[in-house]
Amino acid sequence: MLTSRLLTCAGLCLLSSVAMAQQADDAADLAKKLSNPVAAMISVPLQFNYDQNIGPLDRGHRFYTNIQPVVPVPIGDDWNMISRTIVPVVDQSDIAPGSGSQFGLGDITQSLFFSPTQPTSGGVIWGVGPAFLIPTATNDLLGTRRWGLGPTAVVLKQDHGWTYGFLFNHIWSVAKVAHDREHPDVSSTFLQPFLSYTTPTAWTYTLNAESTYDWKTSQWAVPLNFTVGKLTRIGGHPVSFTGGVRYWAEHSDTGQKGWGFRFVVTFLLPQKR
Repeated sequence: MLTSRLLTCAGLCLLSSVAMAQQADDAADLAKKLSNPVAAMISVPLQFNYDQNIGPLDRGHRFYTNIQPVVPVPIGDDWNMISRTIVPVVDQSDIAPGSGSQFGLGDITQSLFFSPTQPTSGGVIWGVGPAFLIPTATNDLLGTRRWGLGPTAVVLKQDHGWTYGFLFNHIWSVAKVAHDREHPDVSSTFLQPFLSYTTPTAWTYTLNAESTYDWKTSQWAVPLNFTVGKLTRIGGHPVSFTGGVRYWAEHSDTGQKGWGFRFVVTFLLPQKR
C-alpha cells in the first residue's frame, strides 16, 4: 500500500513538473513572438512614456500614452496583413515659451505590413506596406495638421532566443487640414534598429533606437531605449509587463533631452493556425 502511494505521488509530481515546463515553454514562445513586429498574434500594448527638458529653455515636460493595437489579417494560406496602429494621448507643459499646457489626442500613425506566413529559407522574417499619418490631434501643439503617406518595412531574424532587425518608414505630407497655414509640411524618416534576448523563463531584454530624421529641418532625434520585460499570466491570459529607461543621444533644437522613462503593459491574444 505504501509503495503504491509513493508511486502515485511520484507520478503526480512528474505530471506537475511536465505541465509547469510546458507552461514555461509557451510563455517563452509568446514573449519571443512579442519581439516580432509582424507575428501572427493580436496584441494591445499600452505604452506609457515620460520625457523632460523639452524646448529651447529645457523647461518642458511630456507624459504620453501610446495605444498600439496589432491585428493580423490572413490573406490566403501564405500571407498576412499586419495592422499596426499608434494612437497617442499626450499631456504636456511648457514645451515652448508661453505655450502653457495641453492635453489630448495626437496624430495617429497607421501601418499595414504584408508579410509571408513563413520565414525565408535563411530564417529571415519581413514585411512591407504603406504607412499613413492621420491628423487627429485635438490641439495645434499636439500634431502636424497634415495628412501623410509613405512606405514602411520591417526585416528581422530570430535565433536561439535572440531577435534582431530594423523597422523603417518614411512619411511625406500629402494634404493639410483645412484653413491651416501655420504648420510646415512633413518629410520624416523613422528608423528603429532593435536587438532583444528572451530567456527560457520569458524574460526579455531589449535595446533599440527609435531614430527620426526631419528632412525639413535636417535634424535627428535619437532616443536609445533599454527595457526589461516579463510575460506572465493573469487569470490564464498572457500579459507582458515591461519597464525601462531611454537617453536622447541626439535631439532637435526644441525636442526632448537627457533621460526619459517607459512602462508598457501588453495584452496578448495568440492566433491559432
